[in-house]
Amino acid sequence: MKNLKAFLMKWRKLRFKEKRHRLPRHVHTLAQIKIDEIKICGVKGIILDLDNTIISEDDRYLSPCAEDWIQQAKLAGLQFFILSNGKRRYRVKYWSHRLDIPALSPAKKPFRPAFRHAIAYMRLPAKHVLVIGDSLHTDFVGSLLCGCGYMQVASLPHPPRWWEKLAGKWVQIPYPSGGELWNFDGAAGYESFL
Repeated sequence: MKNLKAFLMKWRKLRFKEKRHRLPRHVHTLAQIKIDEIKICGVKGIILDLDNTIISEDDRYLSPCAEDWIQQAKLAGLQFFILSNGKRRYRVKYWSHRLDIPALSPAKKPFRPAFRHAIAYMRLPAKHVLVIGDSLHTDFVGSLLCGCGYMQVASLPHPPRWWEKLAGKWVQIPYPSGGELWNFDGAAGYESFL
C-alpha cells in the first residue's frame, strides 16, 4: 500500500508537471527564430552555417534581418561561432569580422573536429549548443555526432551545385517563393580580406 501511494504521488507530479518546451525543427529565416524560446530550452551558444543560411553562396542575397537577429541574440547573452565548408576563406573572414563572430573555414562538416572546436571555444557543454544551418547532410549530421540541438533554415536562393540537383530536395528546404529577400551589394568589401 505504501509503495502504491508513493507511485501515485510521483505519477501526479509527472502528470501535472509543465511540458518541456520544444524548438521548431524548421524555420524559413534566422529572424523567425524566437530568441526567448531558445533560451528557455537551455541554449547558450549557437553554431551558425554561413553559405545559404546568412548569405547566399553566390553573394546575391542576405537573409532578411539576419544581422539584427544576431545582434539581439548576442545582447540576450547567446554566444556564436561560424562553421563554414566554404573554400573562399576571405569571404568567411569578412563575415566573421562583419558579424563579430569567430569562424572556422573550411570546417569539413559534418565531421566532429570543427564542431568540437566551436563548442570548446564557447566553453559550453554540447547540450547547451544549437546548430543552425540549411543542410541536413552537413549541419544536422554534425550536430547529431556532437550531441547538439539542431534547427534547419530554408536555403537562400543560389545556383544549384551538381549534388543539389540530385539530392537537394532531401537535404535542404527550398526558400519559399515570394518570401522576402534582401539583395546584398557589399561583396566589394571582400577585397580587404584577400
